[in-house]
Amino acid sequence: MSKFRKKQGNDKPEISTASLPDIIFMLLFFFMVVTVMKENPLKVDVIVPTATELEKLEPKSLVHYIYVGKPKPQFERIYGTAPRIQLNDAFAEKAEIAGFIQLERGKVSEAERDFLTTSLRVDKAATMGIVSDVKTELRKVNQLRVNYSSSIRTDKL
Repeated sequence: MSKFRKKQGNDKPEISTASLPDIIFMLLFFFMVVTVMKENPLKVDVIVPTATELEKLEPKSLVHYIYVGKPKPQFERIYGTAPRIQLNDAFAEKAEIAGFIQLERGKVSEAERDFLTTSLRVDKAATMGIVSDVKTELRKVNQLRVNYSSSIRTDKL
């Protein structure tokens, strides 16, 4: 005959996982609501020129932008109406471009530094003199991958 033993009082009750999906979705909704995507507010008016032959830049993480345009109306009293340079979220002088590029290079790995692209978002009413100054500063720090942002032209010539 076999012996049957009754289990002693060492059994612990199992943890109920019925409310686990509710907790997960609450956390998901919480982080979706409180997370804000960082965007640099533009302090210059930029209306980019139009073009017919465009290419998208990939990957976007290796692109940084330099904005050139007339200061927005709330900044005109301080900075005037001449075209200005904006790096990230602040006005800058052309001498600050080298530091900006070095900072951007420091944010990526050594292998990706050769693929960093500087995208110039220049107002179509801006003079070419300030654009030439920006390009000269970029050449000084050996930032040779430069592109001009534009919007697509809908009417074909």
